[in-house]
Amino acid sequence: MGFLSASLSFTRYLPVGDVPESLWREIPERLRKNAFQDIDHTADERSFGWSCFDDWLDTEWKAAPPEKGNYLVWLLRLETRRVPPAVFKKHVEIAIREYKASIKDDEKRFVSKARKKEIKEQVALRLRARMLPIPAVFDVVWDMQSRTVYLGSTNTKVRQLFEDCFQQSFELQLEPQTPFYLAGRMLGEEAVSRLENLEPSDFAG
Repeated sequence: MGFLSASLSFTRYLPVGDVPESLWREIPERLRKNAFQDIDHTADERSFGWSCFDDWLDTEWKAAPPEKGNYLVWLLRLETRRVPPAVFKKHVEIAIREYKASIKDDEKRFVSKARKKEIKEQVALRLRARMLPIPAVFDVVWDMQSRTVYLGSTNTKVRQLFEDCFQQSFELQLEPQTPFYLAGRMLGEEAVSRLENLEPSDFAG
């Protein structure tokens, strides 16, 4: 569910430190430089990067630029290949049996730990190449006036991936605007230790 939907769960950030004025002009090029790379014709397990907000398959921003008034908008695109565990287990078992059958000497039909690991890696690579990657996109909005960055997800893994991509692309670290961070900003650094020791209250009784 994106920001154009009726409802949305999102995470709000502020960059740590000042945002260089020159950065705003560089953002379209930096987005293209860190754009999503397709893995449809590879056996890669995962790929991620930026893509166009107006057309999620557009990684060159031909459909529309990221600038929308006082906002910059784009997508975090993630594609992952997942091999079901039961399928993986079945094909590892088949591969191990085929390996044992290839050994003519009955007394030497032992599969070492290192060989089992090698077989598992080969099976994983072979199965991934047969699986289509599953796509997912998450809206990103950057308010250039308030400097606030919004990510259309609260998932911990997606947030971590986004924060890493953002830092790599724009050389800026993001600080999530959770109640803890907001309270620390309002009350000052000396209050952080007291905030860390707060315990939740049960108002339901």
